[in-house]
Amino acid sequence: MKNLFLVTMCLALALAASAQRSMPEALQKLLNAEYAITSLYVDTVNEDKLVEDAIRGMLENLDPHSSYTDAKETKELEEPLQGEFSGVGIQFNMNKDTLYVIQTVPGGPSERVGILAGDRIIYVNDTVIAGVKMKNSDIQKRLRGKKGTQVTVKVMRPGVPELITFRITRDNIPLHSIDAKYMLDERTGYLSITRFGAKTHEEMMEALSDLKKQGMTQVIIDLSDNGGGYLNAAIDMCNEFLERGQLMVYTEGENQPRSEANANGWGDYKDLHMVVIVNQFSASAAEIFAGAMQDWDRAVVVGRRTFGKGLVQRPVRFDDGSMMRLTVARYYTPSGRCIQKPYERGDKKGYENELLDRANEGEYYCLDSIQFNDSLRYTTRLTGRTIYGGGGVMPDVYVPIDTSEYSTYYRDMTAKGILNQFAIKYVDQNRKQLNKRYKTIQDFDRDFVVTDEMMRDFIAMGEKDSVKYEEEKYRTSERLLKDIIKGLIARDVYSDAGAYSVIMNHRNNDVKAAYDVLNDRERYDRLLREGNPEYERLVKKGK
Repeated sequence: MKNLFLVTMCLALALAASAQRSMPEALQKLLNAEYAITSLYVDTVNEDKLVEDAIRGMLENLDPHSSYTDAKETKELEEPLQGEFSGVGIQFNMNKDTLYVIQTVPGGPSERVGILAGDRIIYVNDTVIAGVKMKNSDIQKRLRGKKGTQVTVKVMRPGVPELITFRITRDNIPLHSIDAKYMLDERTGYLSITRFGAKTHEEMMEALSDLKKQGMTQVIIDLSDNGGGYLNAAIDMCNEFLERGQLMVYTEGENQPRSEANANGWGDYKDLHMVVIVNQFSASAAEIFAGAMQDWDRAVVVGRRTFGKGLVQRPVRFDDGSMMRLTVARYYTPSGRCIQKPYERGDKKGYENELLDRANEGEYYCLDSIQFNDSLRYTTRLTGRTIYGGGGVMPDVYVPIDTSEYSTYYRDMTAKGILNQFAIKYVDQNRKQLNKRYKTIQDFDRDFVVTDEMMRDFIAMGEKDSVKYEEEKYRTSERLLKDIIKGLIARDVYSDAGAYSVIMNHRNNDVKAAYDVLNDRERYDRLLREGNPEYERLVKKGK
């Protein structure tokens, strides 16, 4: 019997091999291995998981950005870039294990049933979510769902003794790419773009049009912490600022012929004076936009060297909803720069730690810690000024991170969440008075002051949560702490994530540097014409 079984298995493997003779030898080997494991292995095998693990294993030995996601992971990955999802329409914060509603989406499902900023959601359907240390992602899963489905929540509202029950019908909720837009002065617009999604170009055009109506003649586009997204979104954005025929980006790979994207000349903002802000977390599509603006001497780039992701992934979708994102090409800026930072195949940990290495080497704090190989020198397309490739976009104006106000006291109060907790409590107790006294965010920005009495309550809240008050360290960070508290209060009062930026940009050194360059036209023109002579001393000769 045993011999018969072995003969049968051998025949089956032989037949499988015969059917696969037209396949490459390596693929035949892989299929035979999978077939043998599922047919002969001593224990039960999950064939789907076996295949998924094999795919992940193959990709792990390629570049750092090729990846595989199952159906659930794929949906979560793509949702922020699609511009909407189905849910209840709230922005929330966790305050001591309790979901605190910061704002409701205007016209969204929660606003329609009467949920207010400041409400605490205690139950979702019959599940208690307050005081149980539930992850944000788990809470989101309970609140989100198919459009048209219902979810029942029980809410605690300040001043109301009993829980209030709401039945919410889920609907499509917009996810915006732009989290702040406003005028810095009578002619300078400011725009913060957080991702490159399906609707980013549309949102940008609406924002620029609105700012133009307010008198904008020059703009700061802030791509700090923008991790990228869709390549086409970056191309559409570039097209608004470049002349007809100007190359925006090109891609090329071993199995992918060169593909170019050139401006069509129909852009509405080809003459708008512009500064682009980037930092070490600006990546991918954000680097494409910043690189194109820099290469065509179209904008001054301000901030710190970007992440350095110059690889293009193509989605390969499977019938079960899973997806493989396979790197198929490198992208190049108009000057021919590939800004992909170096990596070793299979060493994802080393790749992920590269930003930490930059910090340890002092790059974020001192220009002298940066060096460029002479071989990475490129020139811009119009004026021929020097720029650099190989590991991100180096800005035209370097801005170090200012750590002069950081202290261990600031670190501990932030880590414990005391800043958020204090702002939430203060708004809870003073929302009506704040709304009555400060009609607009501009009124609040100009007139609201975080008082010493407020800070005493803030210190006491920290001590209650085991953060020891130390006078010297507190004084080091006092101004920073007050500004952050003011920004968080503004965000909650005006139900607008951008309100925080309005307050904090007064102390944001990147924005200050961008504003100064934009309003010093002689320096602005000189940078676009001659480049930054300070960078010449950073060049290391040789390969």
